[in-house]
Amino acid sequence: MHEMSVALAVVDQIETAARSRGAEGVDSVRLEVGELAGIVADSLHFCFGLACAGTVVEGAELTTRTVPGTARCAPCSRVWPVGMPPRLLCPGCGGAAVELVSGRELRIREVRWTDPAGTVAAATAPTSAPRDEPLTEKRRPCAE
Repeated sequence: MHEMSVALAVVDQIETAARSRGAEGVDSVRLEVGELAGIVADSLHFCFGLACAGTVVEGAELTTRTVPGTARCAPCSRVWPVGMPPRLLCPGCGGAAVELVSGRELRIREVRWTDPAGTVAAATAPTSAPRDEPLTEKRRPCAE
């Protein structure tokens, strides 16, 4: 299950960033996961709960947003949702010269923590591009 190695890497990055800012605990983590990234959200939530045990991330709420996979046709420039399994032939011209535009990402979008003074702070990653489609979201607290 590669979700465990993903969860361990995410927790390690978050813990390093939070500790460097003096955080005593992480309240919430928001991830963006592309639908084509090969990551099962339920498995990632389970593994995240295990990975954050004994770290400053323990007890944090994990929210994952699924980023739809989209492709762009090189010949006609049409952009479409590829879905699962992915449809990689252009629905407009039938061309196969396509580029995946989104859906493969795994991004830490936001982390909220409490510093020693009790102030809640957040680190937010910049948004890469405007979204035409809504993102689906799952929330679960990290197992304590």
